[in-house]
Amino acid sequence: MKDPLHLLALALRLFGVIFCLIYPLALVWPSGWAWHEGSPASNNYYMMIVGVYATLGLFLVRAASDPLGNASLIRFTVWSSLVHAAIMAWQSFEQPMHHGHLLGDVPALVLVAVVLGGLLKKAEAG
Repeated sequence: MKDPLHLLALALRLFGVIFCLIYPLALVWPSGWAWHEGSPASNNYYMMIVGVYATLGLFLVRAASDPLGNASLIRFTVWSSLVHAAIMAWQSFEQPMHHGHLLGDVPALVLVAVVLGGLLKKAEAG
């Protein structure tokens, strides 16, 4: 099995790039990634989220060069992803037109949190 630190670096690069692709994901699968009607750019709030996630994505890619030195950024990503996923899941249940998020961005953020959190824990222990 690969070294947890190496796997963590790979996961940071992968998730960082995916976070930079939130806008194209909304174009391909709007019901799983966008919370409004129309194009992604037609909603100011959504474009703000795109900007925040793209910025986080770039920093996750940079963190891959020294994962343990960037543990606080990884922990922020883990916990903010869980909080964001929980809020979106709640909203998806309240608004039936948003059930697609339960198969899109909600599980994606939980996956990010579980993978990064688990690999960070293993890397710190090893």
